[in-house]
Amino acid sequence: MSPTPAPQPSPDSAPDHPTPLLHTAAALRDLPRRGGARAVVMTMGALHEGHATLVRTARRRVGPDGQVVVTVFVNPLQFGAGEDLDRYPRTLDADVELAVAAGADVVFAPSAEEVYPGGEPQIRIAAGPMGTRLEGASRPGHFDGVLTVVAKLLHLTAPDIAFFGQKDAQQLAVITRMAADLNFPVEIVGVPTVREDDGLALSSRNRYLSTPERRTALALSAALFAARDRLTAEEALRARAASAGHPAQDRSAALAAIGEDRAAADAHAVAYAAAGPPHGPSVARAAARVVLEDAAQLDPPLALDYLALVDPSDFTEIQDGYQGEGILAVAAKVGTTRLIDNIRLVFGASLPQDEAAHRGTTRAGGTTPAPGTSRTPTTPATPPTTPQGPLGATR
Repeated sequence: MSPTPAPQPSPDSAPDHPTPLLHTAAALRDLPRRGGARAVVMTMGALHEGHATLVRTARRRVGPDGQVVVTVFVNPLQFGAGEDLDRYPRTLDADVELAVAAGADVVFAPSAEEVYPGGEPQIRIAAGPMGTRLEGASRPGHFDGVLTVVAKLLHLTAPDIAFFGQKDAQQLAVITRMAADLNFPVEIVGVPTVREDDGLALSSRNRYLSTPERRTALALSAALFAARDRLTAEEALRARAASAGHPAQDRSAALAAIGEDRAAADAHAVAYAAAGPPHGPSVARAAARVVLEDAAQLDPPLALDYLALVDPSDFTEIQDGYQGEGILAVAAKVGTTRLIDNIRLVFGASLPQDEAAHRGTTRAGGTTPAPGTSRTPTTPATPPTTPQGPLGATR
């Protein structure tokens, strides 16, 4: 009896190359392009469900006629002195398996010599003022290294679309700005953060956390959610105040006079919300800071690097009275592990906070909401990401 033939991969998911793993720019240039769009997902390896979500999103976007390239490269330019370049996990075999299972056609994993053939490049892309804030202030030169390697990988992979996670919100912002300012003919797409069931944002660095450290690390997402919930409550009070008018203070006093203390307190809160400008940014920061200050007393403690509420277009701090979308970002160390997280908040806009949060977050293994952001006309827009000029690479 002849042996049963091995099952063959479907034409929609089969790679265009005999092997899904390539190591050289020459091999990547020889990779045949399909008739549809080419998408790229750039990673530093140690892939997890967050990366898989990026790949699946790219696969859905380009469809069966498109092509998905995943890059795996631990970029030395974006690691500063004392950071974890040497201990950054390298798990290439597992990375290829996960990427292909999620829908990648090929994994491009070049060596440092392949990406930087003359050693560290003398010419680099500068991230400008946006790259000196928050992560840039904590890690000087970090975003110059990020943009330099992203630009090189965009040249090498020549994609139509590139997908990046919203968990690295500032990285996504500077890459989007670079693509617009330097006329890269590529669309930059942000994909919502993937979280564990307990709220912790997925990260390759989570594997360094001990069980007690992980419990402390949950304060990052807890602080962000506390800010969202407190802001939601204030916006609801302001909406009620707008519909009730200004006699709410008189109503509060009348209710207190007849012993209706709980109703009087509610009416007083509505009256307070009606008075003066909205204090959403201050309220959100304060709610998050309470959680982080409590976490600083835990064992092991959380060591806060920064908590910032910023305009997504330039990462400058926003103040009370701001209208539109903001990013509440946090960075902290637990033990020797540095973690970052963020959440998108809406101030004085029609988009409910829970919808904004769900657009910026998804659960591990869950369905990814459609990426994108909503902004009011009074807020500066994110720079365009449609193709604007020649990239200089063979397409």
